[in-house]
Amino acid sequence: MSINTERLLCHMAWANQRVFEAVSSLPDESLAAYLTNTDWSAAEILWHIVSGADSYVARLTGTDKSILQKPSRMSDVSVLAEELKNLDSRLLEAGKLEDEPLTKEVGGKQVTHLRSTIISQAIHHATEHRAQLIDALEFRGFNSINLDDVDLWAFAETQE
Repeated sequence: MSINTERLLCHMAWANQRVFEAVSSLPDESLAAYLTNTDWSAAEILWHIVSGADSYVARLTGTDKSILQKPSRMSDVSVLAEELKNLDSRLLEAGKLEDEPLTKEVGGKQVTHLRSTIISQAIHHATEHRAQLIDALEFRGFNSINLDDVDLWAFAETQE
């Protein structure tokens, strides 16, 4: 049996939804939480996770990015979570395709990457920013999310 990215993509989608759901239960003021750089507030990180997924889907499909709004209240987080659910589903479908080089214009120049590179980066990107988000929230006293509750071990327990 060869190993593919399907399990990792499924974990990413599962963890993304768990984190967005947990954040949406926090008060609106938690969106302003940050660790050390005010430019990276919880609202910015949530938007960045979804915007990143949108960018990876655009690269994989040759489509344009969507225009996504940064959340200013918790009802906006639920909207972003729905968009992310759709994007994660599209990433999972792209992961079922054969690996091949894909070219897209990025920043005015042609960039080529293997499909597997784009998908691997999408997984890594979501993981690193979920951790950044949770750290920012914890640093400001919003302790409702534990990274261990959304790791691959926790995901595996829901699948096996």
